[in-house]
Amino acid sequence: MTAVQALDMDMPPLPDDAPHILVVDDDERIRDLLGGYLRQNGFRVTQAEDGAAAWSRLKGFAFDCIILDVMMPGESGFDIAETLRKTSDVPILMLTARAEPEHRVRGLELGVDDYLPKPFEPRELLLRLQNILKRHASPRAKPGEACFGPFTFNLRRNELKRGEELIRLTDKEREVLRLFVLAGGEPVSREDLANLGEYDNERAVDVQINRLRQKIETDPANPAYLQTVRGKGYVLYVD
Repeated sequence: MTAVQALDMDMPPLPDDAPHILVVDDDERIRDLLGGYLRQNGFRVTQAEDGAAAWSRLKGFAFDCIILDVMMPGESGFDIAETLRKTSDVPILMLTARAEPEHRVRGLELGVDDYLPKPFEPRELLLRLQNILKRHASPRAKPGEACFGPFTFNLRRNELKRGEELIRLTDKEREVLRLFVLAGGEPVSREDLANLGEYDNERAVDVQINRLRQKIETDPANPAYLQTVRGKGYVLYVD
């Protein structure tokens, strides 16, 4: 057992709404040190050693911020950031061993939120990360609400609105949408959805998901919010 693993075992469990950070760096020592330090400070952390591992993690989870190393074998941090910005506005904090201004400028041109040269003080990284998350905090969401795209779901009233327009939902659709919102961006299995709706089989779950997509997706065949996670079920990406 590593020192970081031992530290994690001694820590109290984090709340479900703790910010989830993806740390992408080919240096295992840096990944582990960052992971342990961020967990100590109230963050959930997932690690990836290169671009391929990062894309795999991004398919299964919704992250509040990505800490991304520039220089890695295979895809560089610049490559990952450029591809990611085509489909996502997830905050990115870039790490680099190079301090040349042109590297910082390139990262900012790609849409990176902040840039930190190595070596760095963990405390400085923490402060930069907290500032990024504050800037990206959704001004639309109120306590007890979740926002995705133009939609707002009120957990107390189980109401879905597009702007001020109330979207009509069946009782089953309300229950399913509530389950997704409470999952906080984590995949929900077909089995859990089947148990919720008392469906006879998982095929009935797929039918229910398709009906819900008809109400919240511009293109239900290519969903932006309620997506399939292969081998895991479905996930709702909220702001």
